[in-house]
Amino acid sequence: MLRSGYSSEAVQREISLRCLAESCDAAAEKTLKDAGATPALVEAIKNGSYAISPEEACRAQDELAAQAARRAREKEQCRKLDTLYQDQLKRARAVAPTKSGLPGVLADHFKGDLVSWKNGSLARCGDEGLTRKKLIALYFSAGWCAPCRKFTPQLVELYNRVAPQHPEFDIVFVSLDRSPSAMETYMRETKMPWPAIDFAKLPGKAALKKYAGESIPCLVLVDDRGKVISDTYAGQKYVGPDKVLTDLNAMLGETPAAAIAATR
Repeated sequence: MLRSGYSSEAVQREISLRCLAESCDAAAEKTLKDAGATPALVEAIKNGSYAISPEEACRAQDELAAQAARRAREKEQCRKLDTLYQDQLKRARAVAPTKSGLPGVLADHFKGDLVSWKNGSLARCGDEGLTRKKLIALYFSAGWCAPCRKFTPQLVELYNRVAPQHPEFDIVFVSLDRSPSAMETYMRETKMPWPAIDFAKLPGKAALKKYAGESIPCLVLVDDRGKVISDTYAGQKYVGPDKVLTDLNAMLGETPAAAIAATR
């Protein structure tokens, strides 16, 4: 701080709030004097006026060790997710697409039943684009749900950020709205860029809804054959869709600080 132009008085005020963890030896004293510290500041530091107690120093070291352990766990979690993702991709590439378009077990759930918001209205969209998808996030949500309204913009941000670079990934909206117009309004107001199951076809999607839990928003990441990779639920416990966002960021190589901070 002294070398950055701070006065000795300013430095003294700062260390009175933060305290020092190290003692002042001859080398440190010379460094302080060379940096322009006043004799009063040097003497106060030498006398231990601003030193922390051994107990406080021990607590600080324990906290640093805990932070290092958390970072190591986060790094290992990212490594495991990446390994799982790469394994899923290799396995999926070995499976030829079915004639219905989308490979594997999800084909029947989407074939001919997808719509998307375009030019101010919902329009039917083909499922051919899902043929190359190896990761699909099923998003169970509704416009009447306040937590959904809060979470959806985060999901839109992630999708717009990663989807252009990851053509193997997509999201499909499974609406729990109470009417077609409510579903359309929700998609329009939140600017959902991904396809959705046609509202009229939802009653016949019981098999698809097995992926959802009792609460929404519910985001479930599956591979192209329906195997769950990441879920909003841990067994019967609702842990929230942020967990799936974190896993997606890690798997797709997008790990912003906010996502890491939201780890379990």
